[in-house]
Amino acid sequence: MDRYLIVMAGAGLGGLARYVVGTWIMTKTGGRFPLGTLLINVSGSFLIGLVMALLTERLHLHSNWRLFLVVGILGGYTTFSSFEYETLQAVRDGERWMGLLYVTGSVLFGYAAVWLGAMLAARR
Repeated sequence: MDRYLIVMAGAGLGGLARYVVGTWIMTKTGGRFPLGTLLINVSGSFLIGLVMALLTERLHLHSNWRLFLVVGILGGYTTFSSFEYETLQAVRDGERWMGLLYVTGSVLFGYAAVWLGAMLAARR
């Protein structure tokens, strides 16, 4: 039961962080392109790479930390379902190129971010 509560607490914090960060980015940038979701997914990918590498390769903390930080907070913070819906909306609105740019940018920058986070954590 404790593991479920740990994940739930982390997911609540991550979801709140996603809302705050996403809203702040969109009020600063406006526009139709979902930049807030893109930046949240890329930063979340970076943090997952960093935290997982730290937890598994350097710190060797209790497994509950992975549940809280990665599954909970970062799982609640990243927005893959929002990403999919925003892509669908772009295509439905006739913005196929914007949808393609969004998918490509999210996957490429997200992968680069998770790789960079893991590499930074692995440095000694």
